[in-house]
Amino acid sequence: MRSKTLVATVAVALLSLTACGSGEQAAAPAAGGWSFTDDRGTTVTAAATPQRVVAQVSSAAALKDFGVKVTGTFGPLSRPDGTVEPEAGSLVPSEVTDVTGPAYGELNLERLASLRPELLVSGKYAEFPGLWHLKEDQEKRALEITPTAGIVQSGADLPKTISRYKDLARSLGGDVDSERVKADERAFQAATQRVRDIGSRMKAENRSILAVGGLPDQYFVVVPGRNPDLAYYTEGLGLPIRTPDAPDTTGGGYFEILSWERADKYQADILMWDTRPASIPPAQLKANPVFAAMPAAANDRFVEWDAVAPLSYASYAKIMNKLADQLEAKLATF
Repeated sequence: MRSKTLVATVAVALLSLTACGSGEQAAAPAAGGWSFTDDRGTTVTAAATPQRVVAQVSSAAALKDFGVKVTGTFGPLSRPDGTVEPEAGSLVPSEVTDVTGPAYGELNLERLASLRPELLVSGKYAEFPGLWHLKEDQEKRALEITPTAGIVQSGADLPKTISRYKDLARSLGGDVDSERVKADERAFQAATQRVRDIGSRMKAENRSILAVGGLPDQYFVVVPGRNPDLAYYTEGLGLPIRTPDAPDTTGGGYFEILSWERADKYQADILMWDTRPASIPPAQLKANPVFAAMPAAANDRFVEWDAVAPLSYASYAKIMNKLADQLEAKLATF
């Protein structure tokens, strides 16, 4: 995910969690106007509550789940077959204007300007000063068009990251206390209990999980503590996800990168594979004989990791229930 090295390899190829850019902006609060202090420590201000919001797709979907209508989006929105990218969650492509540019980290700046945006929102990673999915020059040019806000997506667990999108949505006029949002939170809490119970069972049975992914030329093992969802699954809910010994510290410590010849360095009973489009799916992972010989791979004990899903109660209630279903099915095979 997130280093100059990984931008050139894993991060960019996976459309993953790289934040590039300066993110600096000065603002004086307008009396009686709107303000929000984001997770860069920047206080973003406006004379009135922003109504025309443009956001990276997972941020946009999180805001939508908390009752905020988003005008435009950037990042992976829909697939060639017309289905919505998992990263885009509950978004309906026909209801937003896509301002994604021709390459990763770029915007169609003319289209962005045509929307007359009053705020741009994206994820914020602690290791980088800028926003996710924006190259430095693109972020600087976007700042000439609209203020920006960044929400934490590293260095905090899942409930914290969700709560920050809830805070932003509330400030933007979203009805975060609606019965729908309350129902989503109840579903989220019920799903967390399912995962917690499975974690207790796995520990009692001495079972383990390894989060992994691959590109044609390299294999990687995920560090759970560096990702809000996996950190919560392990530290908050007790799911036994292994941590690799030698993370790529220059990239923020999100992965340990290995050659395919060393794909069996770490073993586990269940493999949690990165579902992002550029990451190799299990059938292709098993094309490597070293990986295929691992007992978990040989027995097809794979579950999914939705690495860049929208950070909302609605989104993660579905994701954790799916994960619980898959884990229960794989545990039944032992």
